[in-house]
Amino acid sequence: MKTREEALEYGLSFPGAYQDAPFRDENWQLVRYKGNSRAFLWTYERDGYVNLNVKVDPGKAGFWRDIYASVVPGYHQNKEHWNTIILDGTVPDKDVRLMIAESYDLISDSPSRRIYEAVMKIPYGHVATYAQVAEAAGDRKMARAVGNALHKNPDPDNIPCYRVVNSKGELAGEFAFGGSGRQAELLEAEGVSVGNGKVDLEKFQWRH
Repeated sequence: MKTREEALEYGLSFPGAYQDAPFRDENWQLVRYKGNSRAFLWTYERDGYVNLNVKVDPGKAGFWRDIYASVVPGYHQNKEHWNTIILDGTVPDKDVRLMIAESYDLISDSPSRRIYEAVMKIPYGHVATYAQVAEAAGDRKMARAVGNALHKNPDPDNIPCYRVVNSKGELAGEFAFGGSGRQAELLEAEGVSVGNGKVDLEKFQWRH
């Protein structure tokens, strides 16, 4: 990703996102969330490159800066809560998109964020159903959204989506966790028995 157009197109792909140019300087083009009018993506040109300002969890701001020299403390914004991504070609597209997505989740009432927070509550050695995660995220009717969110898991090291199974205790398809049998391997490493692609919910389901 090197152009402002690419960044804006991706930012505008999120639900409730809209573009804004609030300053007299047309160099600054923002993407906001309709729910609260807060900006989660700032785009502008500086020193020959397109720059993006994105909101960050203070605990992860330094993480991105340490990995990429072209991710720096937020230009003209709170350095603890914002990062600037310099689109000089050194930051992979997938990570640029991940940082924009994280920014959106931080400023919006994102169902995905609530789903991920619910999944992180599932204890080690236990599983939860899609409906159960949806209920923990505030709306039992969005079980389908749980599946969609988990397939886009932005942080699999910390969001244990492999602990989510269907209402019968059945595991997800082969593709979801890195290949055939991978979900079973991860669960069994935590002491959760898997037989014929299923988990015994009576024994291993999260009770909360």
